[in-house]
Amino acid sequence: MTFVNDLKVAFRSLARTKGLSIAVVLTLALGIGANAAIFTLVRGVLLKPLVNRDEDRLIYIRQSALGLGSDNTNFSVPEIQDLRGRVKTLSAFGDFSTVGFTMIGLDQPRAVQAGVVGGTYFDVMGLHPVLGRLIGPQDDGPNAAGVVVLTYRFWTTTFKKDPSVIGKAVRLDSGILGNRSATVIGVLEPCVPYPQDTEIIANVVTSPHHISATMVTGRVHRMTELFGRLAPGATLDQARAELHSIYGAMVKEHPEAYSSKADFQIGAKLFRDQITSGARTVLLVLLAASGLVFIIACSNVANLILTRTVRREGELAIRAALGASTGTLRRMLLAESLLLCSAGAALGVLSAQPMVAILARYASRFSVRALDLTVDSSLLWVGAALAVVAAVILAFVPRLPSADTSGGLGLSSGSARITGSTSRRQRIFAVTQIAASFVLLAGASMLITTLIALQTAQTGMDTRHVLAINVPAMSYGKTPQQVLDFYKESIRRVDALPGVKRTAFGLLVPWRDAAAGVGLQFSADGYAHAGGEEDPRAQWRVISPGFFAALGVPILTGRDFNELDGQNKDKDPVVIISETLAKRMFPNQDAINRHVYWTDPVLKFVPGISGMPHRIIGVTADIDDQNVVPGPMVTIYSSFEEGPMFGGRLFIHTDTDPYSLVTPVTRVIRDMSVDQPIEHAATLEDVRAEVLTPDRLNSLVFGVFAAVALSIALVGVAGVLAFSVSSRTREFGIRLALGSQPRSLLRGVITEGVVMAAAGVLAGAAFGFVMARLAHSYFLDMKMPGALPVVVSAFVLLTAAVVASSVPAARAARIDVMEALRAE
Repeated sequence: MTFVNDLKVAFRSLARTKGLSIAVVLTLALGIGANAAIFTLVRGVLLKPLVNRDEDRLIYIRQSALGLGSDNTNFSVPEIQDLRGRVKTLSAFGDFSTVGFTMIGLDQPRAVQAGVVGGTYFDVMGLHPVLGRLIGPQDDGPNAAGVVVLTYRFWTTTFKKDPSVIGKAVRLDSGILGNRSATVIGVLEPCVPYPQDTEIIANVVTSPHHISATMVTGRVHRMTELFGRLAPGATLDQARAELHSIYGAMVKEHPEAYSSKADFQIGAKLFRDQITSGARTVLLVLLAASGLVFIIACSNVANLILTRTVRREGELAIRAALGASTGTLRRMLLAESLLLCSAGAALGVLSAQPMVAILARYASRFSVRALDLTVDSSLLWVGAALAVVAAVILAFVPRLPSADTSGGLGLSSGSARITGSTSRRQRIFAVTQIAASFVLLAGASMLITTLIALQTAQTGMDTRHVLAINVPAMSYGKTPQQVLDFYKESIRRVDALPGVKRTAFGLLVPWRDAAAGVGLQFSADGYAHAGGEEDPRAQWRVISPGFFAALGVPILTGRDFNELDGQNKDKDPVVIISETLAKRMFPNQDAINRHVYWTDPVLKFVPGISGMPHRIIGVTADIDDQNVVPGPMVTIYSSFEEGPMFGGRLFIHTDTDPYSLVTPVTRVIRDMSVDQPIEHAATLEDVRAEVLTPDRLNSLVFGVFAAVALSIALVGVAGVLAFSVSSRTREFGIRLALGSQPRSLLRGVITEGVVMAAAGVLAGAAFGFVMARLAHSYFLDMKMPGALPVVVSAFVLLTAAVVASSVPAARAARIDVMEALRAE
């Protein structure tokens, strides 16, 4: 008999058990579809080649200061010049500095995420234009004309691929750091920009600060990220070794720029690894989760196949008695498995396509590459491969009879009689399902517990009634005093709107602008640091009077800023400090009228921040504007009367619907300046929710995986027990005839289910612990679940097992004695 005939026979056989066939196909479709979708996502984000030329030669160079809690401190111009002049294993370097511009001249005014680069940047990155040209060496130097390249995504989403943008003049305003005019010269090909939210890339001359003497000569003024190309014949390990050697010499030559406590280090990795680092852990964990779902699905189907095989024992025994070899019978089962798994794979691949679209939106929170994800033939190959694997597993699960087996499967009995071997296999598969479900459930519980803790953490601010709006500071054609007056008048006019209780200016929006926070070294009256240590660091914030009232944060002692403070800013500058700073610098003392002053060496590169002593006029409760779970904050607040005017955020406190104020506030500010961008209006509550979106999505995705796995596993447990009850009908009848109580049978079957669940929980806990420890050696940010998620997961599984066992247990308790005794 050919295998084609085997398939025909298998099809007719499966057609007689439509219910079982449908259950198997749907279960396999779920397992195969989830894995095919996740693999497509992993391939598109982590494995798909970049468009960068010779990407395996492109590296990212990172400087870190772990002692300061910074894993990426960027590089200064002198540091880059040293590396360029000494490193031989790299043939070229490309530099990129992140800058926030307000762009005027293309459509409406808008704040854009930008980068300024040297002329070698695009050549080093191995990128090409789709329109116009890119920035080159001819665009370097202080006398070069300002030029701008648009990223492909910004061009398509904002300008709808309008080719007429090429050649248009724009004005780039970076506030007190200066402003320049520039011309749009090109559009970058579709690629992964770095950082991934970059919208435009300009040459260095567009940022006056970057060509200033302080930027060019300041070794501690670190604002630039660095890329390199491996020289011909050089390897990444050789480049790392040379970078470490040269960097060590740089540290010895300039000890004042590299404190021992800061622990400055240099490292290098492939550019691909750098851009995928944010998504790698979550995607690989997601792939592992889908793998567990596949194991659960296969285990569940294996139990169904075992059940069917036991019910077919008479048929198989007859075939064996008539001369069918074990190989022939196994081939027949393989044909049935292939039909089932192929149908499951086809359905799984069809369901995977919408799953890929949903998961891509989820993964885009971690990598912009997910936005360009497309479904290709790899989805079919993955589905086919999983189908073959599942078919082989299922074909070799059942125990087969042989013609000379005397004590095996019976020829005469027409009822299902389960053997010890089959029973053990069914229980092993059920325990496997429970174990895999426990791992998923514990992981999902940990994520959900973390999310609940994040969402319920008290921020100390009235987040529901405060509307935050980005109104970036613009210096074009204005003196610093005129910029200040613009914000004062904006606050006055917004305060006059109906429903507004208080309006204030701030440097950044909590949580959303966390990366823009500025931490500087400072000192205070009577403070002396230990030898060899740096001064402590504090966050620097510029605010207007009424800022704390607008956010609903109390001033604990002293007072708020007022108009008079601005009049004395040159003689008696004042500040407000956070409660944590007051306790650390002035323990058991009154901080009011004491002094703090900035000591950071980077101050000479930042215009407008004074190092003279500032008198403390108030102490406020801590405002942690960087972490969604608040912690102690060392913060010094300066009045916007003193400046400088960075950022530009308005905070509006209202008792009405905050979003009803967006239109009138926009109208008020546009009446004052038609070129002023007004963007990203949101309540602080919604800002915080947006920051928590990745955590919420993680909880949702892994929660769905855990729920699906748990459902399949419980169906498996119930199925094993139901089959056990049906095969032990005569035994239960005899026990009832001999005086056993129905509740005893009920308790016994439920206990059997709980024991299987408990064994699964223990096996899952051991497996999960080993895998978590192994994963932690590769992913340092991988965390072990705490006791609460583990206990909750175990409780849920054991409770669910009791519920799943109750139906077959009730059936056992209701067995009629006479019918049971006639069953054989």
